[in-house]
Order: sequence, then structure tokens, then C-alpha cells
Amino acid sequence: MRRTRLAVAISLMAAAGMAHATDGYFSDAYGMKAAGMGGAATAMTEDAMGGANNPASMAFVGDRFDVGATIFSPRRSASRSLGVINGPSDSNSNYFVIPELGYNHMIQPNLALGVTVYGNGGMNTNYPANLGGGTTNLMGGSGKLGVNLMQLIVAPTLAFKLNATNSIGIAPLLGYQRFEAYGLQQFANATYSQSPNNLTNKGWDDSTGIGVRVGYLGRLTPTFSIGVSYATKMRMTKFNKYSGLFADGGLFDIPENYSAGVAWKATPDLTLAADYQRINYGGVSSIGNPSTNMAQFGSVGGPGFGWKNINVWKFGGEYRYDKQWTFRAGYNHSDNPIQSRDVALNILAPGVIQDHLTLGATYTLPSGGELTMAYMHAFQNTVTGPDSTPFGGTDTITMYQNSIGISYGWKM
Repeated sequence: MRRTRLAVAISLMAAAGMAHATDGYFSDAYGMKAAGMGGAATAMTEDAMGGANNPASMAFVGDRFDVGATIFSPRRSASRSLGVINGPSDSNSNYFVIPELGYNHMIQPNLALGVTVYGNGGMNTNYPANLGGGTTNLMGGSGKLGVNLMQLIVAPTLAFKLNATNSIGIAPLLGYQRFEAYGLQQFANATYSQSPNNLTNKGWDDSTGIGVRVGYLGRLTPTFSIGVSYATKMRMTKFNKYSGLFADGGLFDIPENYSAGVAWKATPDLTLAADYQRINYGGVSSIGNPSTNMAQFGSVGGPGFGWKNINVWKFGGEYRYDKQWTFRAGYNHSDNPIQSRDVALNILAPGVIQDHLTLGATYTLPSGGELTMAYMHAFQNTVTGPDSTPFGGTDTITMYQNSIGISYGWKM
């Protein structure tokens, strides 16, 4: 019965549309409890989301199942001053459902086996074609303009207690991603692309790949814990339908990332946590190559989105008010991966958010089940830069976000 519920939940995750642009295009938090604490989770052991945060934490979670969903609302806008392409435009498609799932089972007192299913995304835009009252979009193409990237990661986890206070864990990362682009006809020619017929308006394309996440968690004292986690770059198959858009013939790997965190039980009821995370966007050519590279789209060393590696700081607090209620708050700050040099191409993917505030709460039911809620507001950020075309002009991208989610967790 447990296996049946798990299979159904994973299927629902795979069918859901995901778009989540916060720390670049990674989520600010994985797991509803972490979402209430600004994403600080590397040294925490409260749910079965260890495959996304720190697989070593699963050794201390016990038998547990968590499932939930977040309604995410990014608001994106862009403007250009470039001859006939002149004016502002707001992206549509402003609401997305982001599911989450975690399962853990102690097969021995010191050995845990589980799975975490989570998503990334956020390169999602959908601008109308209405500049000057005509059918031209912001990138000079015809019809609507946009891209959509969705990434689903299934992370089976294995965690082992070295002793009563230390654990290690490993999680193979099985990735699936989908992508589409439309409205980029201006670049679908031999001047701009090595494969003009594989640059835009090709519908959805799929890609799969693998990586691995490893972690350590140590309860150094009864009140102080540390955690570290490292995920390799996920090597993905190429988006063949977009081999004329993404560098290296359509290659779009998922970046290497790592984190370190601490958790301190300041009082029996108050826990404070902090994480540092590094996301190496620059290590993926399609993401990190400057958009100004003097090469054709899709070629080796061709233009990318110009995203740089970023540092992310996550801070959170959790207060157990009574046996039923636990309250959380947090703050998340990340570097902006987009430089002014690359604003024009990032009209498609305006991942400029830097500052997030979060709130959350858990209500424990008489049955022992937990209802957890979390809210996030990401403050508006704007980046302006010179247009990268020979015609001059100025480009501006802006985004802010809100999200609210709920999950249910129970110990089995």
C-alpha cells in the first residue's frame, strides 16, 4: 500500500507544471518546513526532503511521508528602446503549482532508505505580441514570445548513522527536463544560428540525465548541529529540437551546487538555522556563456544567458509555541546572476530576484499528522543594460514573486 501511494504521488509530480525562479532558477527552499525558514535546511532533520537538501539527514528522520504543493506567482516585465521595438511588456502565465514529495523508511536502526521528488525551473515567460499595436514581440519576432523550462528530479536516498550523532548519505539524482521556445524568428537564420531550423517554435523537447548528491550531518552537541551537502553537475542529454539555440548543440546540464549549514537549539522551544549555498551556473555553457559571445547560437562556445555563479545565504527560526503549533520565519538573500551586459537575452529568463522574506507554521493534528503552511515574498528587483545589438538602445527586466503552500506529513 505504501509503495502504491508513493508511485501515484511521483506520477502526479511528473505531470505537474513547475516554474520556480528565486535563487536564479533553483528554488529558494525544498520542503514546506524549510520554505518557512528561508530555505535553511542543510543541518535540519524535520522532514523527508533530504534528497534535495542533505541526504545524510534522512538517518535521523525516521519513518515518514511528506507531500504538498505550492502556488507560485512570479510577476515579470521587460522593456526595450530599440527603433520599432520600443516599449514595455508584461509576461503572462502568472500562476503555477509546484508539488513536493518525500518518503523515508528506517530499514535498520542505523540505515534509512527513501526518496525525494522535487523540481526546478523558472525560465518561464510568455510575452504578448503587441508592440506598436502590431504583431511584433520584444525580440523582434512575430507572435507571442517566451520560453518554458521545467526540471523534475527524483532522488532515491540512502543514509547511514556512523554513530548516535553522525551520519552520511548519498542520493543519485535522476533528472528529467522539458523546454520550449517561441517568438525568436529574428534569430532563426544562418547569420545568428548554426542550425536555424532548430532555434524556435519547435514545441516541447525532452532531456534526461543523472548526477549525485552526497552529505554529512553531525549533532556535535545536544543543541548544535552542522551539515554539508554537495551535488555534482547533472549531465543531461541534448535538446535536439533546440540545437540551434543552446550552446554546444543543445546541451543544457543542471549546475553543480553545494551547501553548508548550522542549526542551534537556543532554548527547548526555539531553533535557529543558517545555510550558505553556492550554485555554479557559470559551469554550464548554455547558462553561463556571455550573450555577447561572437559566435552563432548553438555552436561550441556559442552565446548563453551570461549567468554567473551565485552565493546564497539562508536564515531561519522555528518556535514551538505548544504541542499543536510551531511557527517559523526566515530570510533568503542571493547574488543576482544576470549582469547588465546580458539583459537583452534575459528578457526570456529574468531571474534577477535577490531578497526573500518567509513565514510558516505547522499544526499537529490529534492523529499526529502535521499540516504545514509557508508563505514567501520575493522583493522586486530590476536590471538595466545597453542593448547588445548594433542599433543601441536600452533594455530593462524586472521581477517580483509571491508563493503560498501547504503540505501534510505523517510518521509511519
